[in-house]
Amino acid sequence: MFKILKQVSDYAQESFLAAKYIGQGLSVTFDHMRRRPVTVQYPYEKLIPTERFRGRIHFEFDKCISCEVCVRVCPINLPVVDWEFNKEAKKKELKHYSIDFGVCIFCGNCVEYCPTNCLSMTEEYELASYDRHELNYDNVALGRLPYKVTDDPMVKPLREFGYLPKGVLEPHDLAAGSKRAGKRPEEIIKAEENQKA
Repeated sequence: MFKILKQVSDYAQESFLAAKYIGQGLSVTFDHMRRRPVTVQYPYEKLIPTERFRGRIHFEFDKCISCEVCVRVCPINLPVVDWEFNKEAKKKELKHYSIDFGVCIFCGNCVEYCPTNCLSMTEEYELASYDRHELNYDNVALGRLPYKVTDDPMVKPLREFGYLPKGVLEPHDLAAGSKRAGKRPEEIIKAEENQKA
């Protein structure tokens, strides 16, 4: 008799624990269901990088004086500067400049210490390629105009944490009508168009 009662009580305890664990799992699921969406539909929506974002480096060939400061301050001696000395003008003439973004750590030292400001960081972060040798950008590829997310008409730009109120990093317990951080993408584009005009 006691053996049957013990089996029944053990079964009841296990059933209670199973229900408890299922309830805990469902509570996490329901908690996520109440959150506001923060998913970015990547090819069609892109996050607008922050103001000091370190993307692909933009290089202006005409401003470069071949001083090689960028090579000296680079922790991995990355930029390749090829120049010749012009005896008539008594100064260096830049022949070739390249940076391998497969090796670059995007520290920004070259941009910070460049005396002529011929290097600058851009918002371009799409540097994926199938062949790592394609990541070696020469002065022509580096000289392309900087790419801004908001300039592409096919893409809807979004700010990071765009669906959350300012200062809130956790999306829990938000009212349905909470105002989102910053401006809406349409407002950002309209403000940039007004600045250009």
